[in-house]
Amino acid sequence: MNGLRIALILLAAGRATRFGGGKLGAELAGKPLACHAADNLNSLPLFRRFVIYSPQTPELPDFIKIPLDPPDAPLSRSIATGVAALTDEDAALFALADMPLVPTAHFAALIARFDGDRIATRVDGRNMVPAIFGRQHFATLASLVGDRGAGVLLQDAPSIDLAPAQALDVDTQDDLERAQVLLGAPRCI
Repeated sequence: MNGLRIALILLAAGRATRFGGGKLGAELAGKPLACHAADNLNSLPLFRRFVIYSPQTPELPDFIKIPLDPPDAPLSRSIATGVAALTDEDAALFALADMPLVPTAHFAALIARFDGDRIATRVDGRNMVPAIFGRQHFATLASLVGDRGAGVLLQDAPSIDLAPAQALDVDTQDDLERAQVLLGAPRCI
């Protein structure tokens, strides 16, 4: 981990409007969708683990829970809420609870290659989260507005490739079905 104190900020408070609500609690291979991302992150040597949650977020053990206020606030507010929780961390790893197929090995590779500035995940030529940001970026992250993430900070960041299937972001019922297939889980009929 390069001796750096890296906190995890798991964003798990989205409104899930395209899904029809309740997305993170939807069952995927026998457990809530959000638990897949949490489980893939739990074995990593992180300084602290935060989850930004809403009333619809399932219970995620081993995470420090921080409510999104108001619960229907945009993505930028989730990011700012996570940054506000940081104290003496050197960096923050941002991950999305609706990306259940990102393997632990990918998160570990991001941590191993992090040089103190930024590192992103690269999917189909585009930099995105999961990503790690050094402390020097916290003020900018906290000042983001609207329902957009930190993509502008990641455009020219070093990155590690991730297969598109592993980067599946579950936004719709069809996405959940696709995740079931990719996990090799039986589908509900």
